[in-house]
Amino acid sequence: MALDIQLSDDISNRQLAEQLIKDLSDRGEVVWLNDKLESVTPMSEVAGRKFLYIRAAQNRLLRFMPYIEKVFPETAARKGIIESELLEINEFEKAVKKINPELKGRVLLKDDAHLPIAGSVKARGGIYEVMVHAESLAMKAGLLHPTDNYSLLDSDECRALFAKHTIQVGSTGNLGLSIGIMSAALGFKVIVHMSADAKEWKKDLLRKNGVTVREYESDYSFAVEEGRKLSAQDPDSYFIDDENSEELFMGYSTAALRLKVQLFKAGIAVDEMHPLFVYLPCGVGGAPGGITYGLKQIFGDYVHCFFAEPVGAPCFTLGMASERKSDISVYDIGLDGSTIADGLAVGRPSSLVCDVMDTLVSGSYTVSESKLIEYMKLMHDSEGVFLEPSACAGIHALMLQGNGQFEEYIAERGLEDKMAGASHIVWATGGGLVPESVKAEMLSV
Repeated sequence: MALDIQLSDDISNRQLAEQLIKDLSDRGEVVWLNDKLESVTPMSEVAGRKFLYIRAAQNRLLRFMPYIEKVFPETAARKGIIESELLEINEFEKAVKKINPELKGRVLLKDDAHLPIAGSVKARGGIYEVMVHAESLAMKAGLLHPTDNYSLLDSDECRALFAKHTIQVGSTGNLGLSIGIMSAALGFKVIVHMSADAKEWKKDLLRKNGVTVREYESDYSFAVEEGRKLSAQDPDSYFIDDENSEELFMGYSTAALRLKVQLFKAGIAVDEMHPLFVYLPCGVGGAPGGITYGLKQIFGDYVHCFFAEPVGAPCFTLGMASERKSDISVYDIGLDGSTIADGLAVGRPSSLVCDVMDTLVSGSYTVSESKLIEYMKLMHDSEGVFLEPSACAGIHALMLQGNGQFEEYIAERGLEDKMAGASHIVWATGGGLVPESVKAEMLSV
């Protein structure tokens, strides 16, 4: 092959992998299917992780409800639950089916772009890990007990405790927003290490919330590494590691429990005759990985999860297709990681996520910059819903239905006669906090 890339020694189809990597290096749109996909029994131990871990995370979120409701009034209608709507998007579905008549089944939007507090999917994992750390500190100090009303975390005593501690994180933007806003609300000192891809308005919003922003001219991985080093020098600093955090992962996984309830209330079945397809934008992989893990625990083989990446930063697809996982970067194949989808501008995937997804994710695909813009406008024009370009990556899978490798996937699993009853969920991951002036600028491109 033209590229000097070392594939895994035990890779099953070297020729296909080489061609896919060549296409990735040319910024091509590709589809990768996971030939290691295994059957999953719901609520079983998966990749060494038990269902009770998801339940424990859900219980912690419930304990924090009184605090969240008190400090973030926008959550009052849900009594402090941080959750997004599952939306029927009929006009958008009609528009997509005109473009691709092969698409069968219904299309839904999981609107994490408008999650309370942080306006992105990162509100699930990022806010959750801040909760874990705050709860631990308060309990060790004797200021909190599991049976207490957690609104007392907003007391002067707790805020004085948290003010002695620092939370740090590396981010391209949205994770930094979720952690920065939540940590600052609790009273922590916060430092967010932002890569060159981060948008100015996100940095400005963090500073407005009292967060220290450190800017780097390098990429996401460099910002994470610098943040990790700085945090290690301070015994009272806690670093939230997007590349390796189990807490972030489990925070994201709780989305599956909430989605199950939403599907039930909407009368939408997920079973042998009604498969569920979920399309998740992917950066380092924490959010889509955690959500996929949770969905497989709830729905088993009836759910099919695909990760979506921009052609400029296809780190997960590259890592999985080469079977080198986090040991390979998009820079190794001549890409620079730049993309309009700033939330997905990551050069190397999470080793944790790659390992867990090895037998759980159905596949992944890449989408061009121009199509991200097209999909953003199509969603806004048809439904009046604004999504960041990165949040539109999942939409591309709808255009691929009935063709090529998606058709192959359906056929291999005997789903051809079941697709009329299928549900397709596009997971919208960011956009809720974008300023109106920035929205107008994006939509005018």
